[in-house]
Amino acid sequence: MNDRSIDTAAVDSQPRRLFVFNGGFLNRRIRRILMLSGWQVTNGRPGPDDWVGVWGRSPTSGRGEQVAQKCGARILRIEDAFLRSIRTGRDGEAPIGLQLDRTGVHFDSATPSDLETLLASHPLDDTPLLDRARTAMARIRAIGLSKYNAFDPDLAPPAPGYVLVVDQTEGDASIRHGGASATSFREMLTAAQIDHPGARIILRTHPETAAGHRKGHFGREPLPEQVSLLEAPVSPHALLDGATAVYTVSSQMGFEAILAGHRPHVFGQPFYAGWGLTEDDRPVDRRHRHLTRAQLFAAAMILHPTWYDPWRDRLCALEDVIDGMEARVRAFREDRRGYTATGMRLWKRAPLRRFYGQGGGVRFASSNVAQSGRPVLAWASRIPEGLPEESTRAHVPLFRAEDGFLRSKGLGAELVPPMSLVADDLGIYYDPGHESRLEQLVGSSAGLPDWDIARAERLITRLTTARLSKYNIGSAQIPDLPTGHRILVPGQVEDDASIRLGCGEVRTNLALLDATRAANPTSVVIYKPHPDVEAGLRNGAVPAEQLAELADVVVRGCNPIPLIEAVDEVWTLTSLLGFEALLRGRQVTCLGMPFYAGWGLTRDHGAAPDRRMARPTLAGLVHAALIAYPRYHDPVTNTPCPVEVIVDRLEHGQVAGGGPANRALSKLQGVFASLAPLWR
Repeated sequence: MNDRSIDTAAVDSQPRRLFVFNGGFLNRRIRRILMLSGWQVTNGRPGPDDWVGVWGRSPTSGRGEQVAQKCGARILRIEDAFLRSIRTGRDGEAPIGLQLDRTGVHFDSATPSDLETLLASHPLDDTPLLDRARTAMARIRAIGLSKYNAFDPDLAPPAPGYVLVVDQTEGDASIRHGGASATSFREMLTAAQIDHPGARIILRTHPETAAGHRKGHFGREPLPEQVSLLEAPVSPHALLDGATAVYTVSSQMGFEAILAGHRPHVFGQPFYAGWGLTEDDRPVDRRHRHLTRAQLFAAAMILHPTWYDPWRDRLCALEDVIDGMEARVRAFREDRRGYTATGMRLWKRAPLRRFYGQGGGVRFASSNVAQSGRPVLAWASRIPEGLPEESTRAHVPLFRAEDGFLRSKGLGAELVPPMSLVADDLGIYYDPGHESRLEQLVGSSAGLPDWDIARAERLITRLTTARLSKYNIGSAQIPDLPTGHRILVPGQVEDDASIRLGCGEVRTNLALLDATRAANPTSVVIYKPHPDVEAGLRNGAVPAEQLAELADVVVRGCNPIPLIEAVDEVWTLTSLLGFEALLRGRQVTCLGMPFYAGWGLTRDHGAAPDRRMARPTLAGLVHAALIAYPRYHDPVTNTPCPVEVIVDRLEHGQVAGGGPANRALSKLQGVFASLAPLWR
């Protein structure tokens, strides 16, 4: 079994008819998951060979149960998977996975469910499966994922050392069908007080109760002095980390408590009770097997659920779901307060709204931008004078925005919208004079867990195999090149901020060529002008006479990746082509100080900042630059996405173009190239 195998049950070659009598099945996502799983969702009167779909033990499930009984049809009970979404279903968000159960439902302890049968009878002894389970458990905790994820990561939990008691919503089916009642919650709280006399008790409210959607079991009458009600959206993982003991009736937080290393006290009969991992007040007589945490997780999160990939519109493995949820949750958490943006040209505003509008939205302003109290988002090369000091006085963070390193299929100068952006709260990656968030990520990459390194290595393989780069333009055909030791010299835009801030005496394309030739008199020097310079949009052209003296070959209009593959090394000022050459195993010499220099991976002619003392691996550098630092936005679904989706889009040509208005404007820019500051 490989790391990304899909563990859902085999899809029938002929879809089974599934008759539904609940409006919830009108949800497009749910119907799509069912269809991909081999179910043909329909209405009408089922026959004895058909199935009736009902939602768990919901109030509306009785309709379907009655129809199934009359017609002799079987019942498929459907529920959300345990990793669901950012907001709740009542907030209108569809699930990312489903549990499709042909024998029962996981929270109904009266009869065994498919999940219980898995836990009771599956060997759960496959080493690759259990390794996947351990890795996924660690990733979920490291990212801070839960069933619902609309909590505030900046909210600190209470001081450690408390007993955590978990409330649920009144009337929840998992209570009634899990061998418990409203009285069980009072018994649970009393037991926590008796077991831990004098201890602080934190009573955690359910998210739907805190949001005002449904009532909980506590809060309407005074609580004992030692008990505090917690309604704030604090991360459940942070709460579990600070708890000395956990008490629950049937909440999923009991399952998460097990994964966090607790042995929760359980006053109902949820799916995770009875396997030797909990202290059970009401044991389930038929559950006698003792499982490890990894075995419980493997069954509940890998083998039983049906997971869905909304970007590729297919069923997928849990690992793909974690990748996707990580991207979406990151966007929600970072954007939840909204932004006030400044220094943005008109054509950049729509992409900015798409990227950073997941929470409070993006407002644009030209003055007093820090006074709104919202984080400030400014294009890194156009930060108004005095803005850093203004944001500091107002105690609001300033984020410097720039294109990411896997940007688009087309030039930014041609107004092609980006698929990746960075927003740096410390500095910006191309300015070695100040620490950036990317620099911190690279410096700390030695501490990355194995799964992050493996993901970066897979990404390197995909990028190099697909020949992808930042802009992905130009012909893949390259001219015949002279034999010998070949050196590629990429030209740059000479007024680019990375040159202004990251270069010393050698800071022009001509000076770069001259230094390369002087150090390599017998080598084949291949010069590639920058696309923006070739297009007449930016400065940096080398006079023809001097170019002929210094370069053996000038390659124009060519995709840089085949060129990198055809040479032995790259000499550059600060070009991203140096980074792309590192991915392809080429020696890189830097005369400036780009973000990838100074770490021991390049030959540097300039002095690296003292901060760059770490010696990361190439995979560590790639994880920082292409996974942890940028944000990605899918042009097909118009949602935040992981980097692997962008690789798919670029590889298959599913990308956003600049549009006719942007193309017309970019042509005007060519006419007024010398006035670039007016439009950039």
